[in-house]
Amino acid sequence: MKFTTTILTTAVLAGTSLAAPRSGLADRLRARGVLSHQSNPSERNGVLLKEGSEGANVEYSKNWAGVVREKPPASATYTAVSATFTVPEPTATDDSDDMQAVSAWVGIDGDTYTQAILQTGIDAYIQNGEKTYDAWYEWYPQNAENFDLDLTAGDVIVAKVESSSSSKGVAILENKSTGQSVTKSLNAPSTSATLGGQNAEWIVEDFNSGSTMVPLADFGKVDFTGAQAKADGADYGVNNAAILDIQQNGNVKAHVKILSDTEFSVVYQ
Repeated sequence: MKFTTTILTTAVLAGTSLAAPRSGLADRLRARGVLSHQSNPSERNGVLLKEGSEGANVEYSKNWAGVVREKPPASATYTAVSATFTVPEPTATDDSDDMQAVSAWVGIDGDTYTQAILQTGIDAYIQNGEKTYDAWYEWYPQNAENFDLDLTAGDVIVAKVESSSSSKGVAILENKSTGQSVTKSLNAPSTSATLGGQNAEWIVEDFNSGSTMVPLADFGKVDFTGAQAKADGADYGVNNAAILDIQQNGNVKAHVKILSDTEFSVVYQ
């Protein structure tokens, strides 16, 4: 399998460290052993629709909404995925005291190729009116680890993952609103969790904590711009890629609207 490397040389700030101690809700829950973010491969509902305006396949997933390039060009693999998006402000969907959350990220693999995902992104949480935000990186099936990056709703985030081989990669987040940037070099957690470079994705996720899916918060809308994947030196956008909407208990919870080859929105329903 062919991998190329053009590792991004943006500033490396605290690149090898985990998040500094914080007093946010999510950190308190982690300290009590209640919360640990783990993304999962897309869980398809087996329903295939047709999106007339974009002419692309639309499928329902239990946990992913967004766009996935499901197959690289012949004799190539996806080696980098990037996009810009705004941190959403979560709103509780009911009067429950339970935590609700949403995640937005970019990644390589995890859709048709399920044994690994190299990804980076942000989480937004709400519980009892308190809102908190995390930035993270992950090489699935390991749990996510936090970046030390200040976030709040409305911040503009540039996210990128890039692989230099099937077992080595880098995750980069830049907060354009604050000027902060962080990076982390990663290795595959095991020989059975190497990348295939078969998928490139831009996703809003209802993620898991342990074996339980965290209830999805009302996130309003997440706009992805500059969505780009690289394979064998060429750039690819979201045209002709698969579109995923989140459907749970028969109800569509998040819907994708394609705006251009590099722009789309995920809208809470």
